[in-house]
Amino acid sequence: MKSTILYIALIVAFFGCANGQSKSGENAPAKLPAIKAGEAVATFGGGCFWAMAESMSELRGVDEVISGYAGGTTKNPTYEEVSSRTTGHAETVQVYYDPKVISYEKLAEAFFYAHNPTELNYQGPDEGTDYRSIAFYRTPEEKNILLDLIKSINTAKHYNAPIVTQVVPFTVFYPAENYHQGYYKLHLNDNPYLRSVSQPKVVKMRSMEKAQLKPEFQKM
Repeated sequence: MKSTILYIALIVAFFGCANGQSKSGENAPAKLPAIKAGEAVATFGGGCFWAMAESMSELRGVDEVISGYAGGTTKNPTYEEVSSRTTGHAETVQVYYDPKVISYEKLAEAFFYAHNPTELNYQGPDEGTDYRSIAFYRTPEEKNILLDLIKSINTAKHYNAPIVTQVVPFTVFYPAENYHQGYYKLHLNDNPYLRSVSQPKVVKMRSMEKAQLKPEFQKM
């Protein structure tokens, strides 16, 4: 039994977030979409961005989600540089949404349920500051929303430990390579890491935010 568990752990580690395979021509950074009239933008980091990007994309009112890097100092970092933990960046997602359909508060609430915000500088098998829990605010109102949510979730004792999410002002977001975009949908059936680590996060977010999901995900 122990050997079986070890084998599964090794497989998950090999296919983990730091081991995504790219194809020729997909190493270029993705292009950021133009912000549409009336559209708003939010940026969150909660472990491997494959799961977080999928979770955010399933919410009604969300038009597009781009995986990338934020919170550090290196300009235009590559995935390998961020993974080396020398850039200060965390894996993040940038969410383009319609505030008339979904509020920043609901997006942030989903973010806190789409990963474990009590884990300091790691998420499950993914260890390092590049996997830290971090939420960026663009206005004082967004900062207050994040702090109020943290207080509320801590008070409700949804998690067994206090939330350690960094709440910091937004500065800049760098899009990740093309092969990371939409990775969850493209590789769920052939990547053990996604099924073992990412999928449970997505499923949990769906259960907690069912009323906020797009119709096609409410039955899943």
